[in-house]
Amino acid sequence: APTIINYFRRRATNASAEAFNSKVKIFRSQMRGVRDRDFFIFRLVKLYA
Repeated sequence: APTIINYFRRRATNASAEAFNSKVKIFRSQMRGVRDRDFFIFRLVKLYA
């Protein structure tokens, strides 16, 4: 469990990655039915990059 030890040594977590994944999931639910995948990726990058 090096990731657990990593938390205690450096206080490093993956909270920022989990928060980003949550935002992407919400965005995907709002964009349901969009057929143009390139446009979807473009909007995702513009909003969260």
